[in-house]
Amino acid sequence: MNTLTDALHIPDTQSARDERHLVIQRVGIKDVRYPLSVLVAGQVQHTAALWSLDVALPAEQKGTHMSRFVAWLDALAQSGTALDAAELRRRHADMLDKLGALEGRIEAAFSFFLRKAAPVSGVQSLLDYQGRFVAETRAGLTTVFTEVAVPVKSLCPCSKEISDYGAHNQRSLVTLRVENLENPNELAPVPWHELVRFAEDEASSEIWSLLKRSDEKWVTERAYENPKFVEDLVRDVALRLNADPRIGRYAVDVENLESIHNHSVFARIERG
Repeated sequence: MNTLTDALHIPDTQSARDERHLVIQRVGIKDVRYPLSVLVAGQVQHTAALWSLDVALPAEQKGTHMSRFVAWLDALAQSGTALDAAELRRRHADMLDKLGALEGRIEAAFSFFLRKAAPVSGVQSLLDYQGRFVAETRAGLTTVFTEVAVPVKSLCPCSKEISDYGAHNQRSLVTLRVENLENPNELAPVPWHELVRFAEDEASSEIWSLLKRSDEKWVTERAYENPKFVEDLVRDVALRLNADPRIGRYAVDVENLESIHNHSVFARIERG
C-alpha cells in the first residue's frame, strides 16, 4: 500500500454532483487587488488593479474551484505581459479553460498616467486617469470593453450669453465605455491615450496637473471661447466614436460637477 498516495488523496468536493438543478450564472471572486501591467502610449505601466472574476456554473456541478481564479491572476502577473484588449481576449479564454467553464467574466479597474505638456510654458507633469477592462463570454460570444474616466473643464454657454462678463465653469468627468471589435479590417484596438483624446479634444478645455500663469490664462480663455452644455459635450464625443471603425457598442457619460448648484448634471449616449 502506498501510504503517501493515500495521504494525498483529498476529495474534490467542488466537483461533486448537485441535485438541485439550478444553473448559477455568475460565481467567483471580487475586489481582489493584484498587480497589472498595461500598455499606455507605447510604454508599459505597472499598476495595481481591483479584479473581479467569475464563471457560470452548470446545474449539475456543486461548486467552482475558487483558487484557480487567483492562480490565473498570478500567472498573468508573473508573465509580465502588458495587457491590452487583444491580450485580454486571449487571457479570458485561458481563464475559462482553467475553470472548465463555457461562460465567464473578467473585470479590472485601475489607474494609469499620461505625461502632458502645459499649453504655453510646455512644463510637463503626469495626469491620472481611471481605466477599466471588461471581458465576457456568453452563449459562445466574447466581448471586450475598455472604459476610461477623463477629467476635463466645461463652461456654460447660457451663463456666458446672459452675463456682461464672465461665465460659470466647472470640472467635468467624461466616461467612455467602448467595445473593442475583434480585428475589424485588421485594425488594432483603440489604445488608452486615444480614448482620452476623444474626451479632452471635445471639452471646453482639457486640464493639467501643473500649470504656470501663462498656461492658466490660456486655459481660462480657451474655455471661454469654447462653451459647452453637458448635452453638447456628450454629443461631440459620441460623434468621434461613431467615426471610428474600431469601436462597436459604446456608452458615453458626462457629469458636470456644477459650480453654482449643489447638484451635478449628467448626460448619456449609448450605441447598441
